[in-house]
Amino acid sequence: MGIDYYGVLSLKRTCSSHDVKRAFRRLILQFNPKRQYDSSVQVIFQTIAEAYDVLSDPFRRAVYDQYGEEGLKRGVPGPESYIQPYVFHGDPMRTFREFFGCADPFPDLLEALITPKPVYKLPSGERDFKTKEPPLIRPLLLTLHEVYHGGVKKLKINRLELTGKNSNNTEMREKVLSVPIQPGIPSGTTITFPEEGDQGPTIIPADVIFITEERPHEHFQREGNNLVMHCTIGLKDALSGLRVVVKTLDERTFHVNITDVVHPLYEKIIKGEGMPLVQDPRKKGDLIIRFEVEFPKYLPKAAKLLILEAWRSATLEKEGEPDQIFKLVMLDKMKKISETFPKLT
Repeated sequence: MGIDYYGVLSLKRTCSSHDVKRAFRRLILQFNPKRQYDSSVQVIFQTIAEAYDVLSDPFRRAVYDQYGEEGLKRGVPGPESYIQPYVFHGDPMRTFREFFGCADPFPDLLEALITPKPVYKLPSGERDFKTKEPPLIRPLLLTLHEVYHGGVKKLKINRLELTGKNSNNTEMREKVLSVPIQPGIPSGTTITFPEEGDQGPTIIPADVIFITEERPHEHFQREGNNLVMHCTIGLKDALSGLRVVVKTLDERTFHVNITDVVHPLYEKIIKGEGMPLVQDPRKKGDLIIRFEVEFPKYLPKAAKLLILEAWRSATLEKEGEPDQIFKLVMLDKMKKISETFPKLT
């Protein structure tokens, strides 16, 4: 049968996988070379790791139970194909690291002794570990003016506070938090105030976390570092041009002349009139003006004919036929002259 892996771990053949892990943990710590200085310990350490490597794997364990160590390491015929021989990788510390997640679990114990967790004292005199409360998350609503200019926002919170240094009593008190607002701060930014939650003798105060949200603005919407302004105009202005008055977030007023034909996808971009950049508030995004064209609900027939005539003239001019335009103008003049003569009876 060769090596008795069950005997190495002091286990019965009917043991469970949990029993295998528990036995390996106990023995591998007992015979760790870092704690033992006998040269023979290294051999025992490797044998324990090999036994665990075999018995912790259901397939290897099944082969070992049926054919022993010799069959496991020589290879045996399987139901579908030949089962390859098992070879231990030869590095017991590798098995150790895979089991514990580190090369040495003892420093964790030393760390707990050197830097113990915070404790509190009960009235009965008993001591136990404190636990930190989960964070308190609150929305921080900001106007576009506040985001544009930045500054400090004062917020009042009510929280329980210990009444004395060695007291277990608490009372509700008001505290003012100064929240720094960077110019151009993005929506969804988290601002954390560590341990500003309720105090208590048995708890570590929770962190207070504010998440920025932007209030709707009357004229502007924010898209990243850009500001978007929507204008509703009539069809006449869309075709003939218009002037848009812009009042900025820093109280300036300027005019934007639109000389292009405003189509459904048209937008006017004014560089450097958007939101400040968080990395460099001296730089700004763009102002984007988007238009919505309102069409008239009704046009009389005479107006439609005039539009058709203007459209025909514009088309002919575009095609470069000035003679045709001249003919249309002359016909229009002749028509007006004929209307001035009295009709013959």
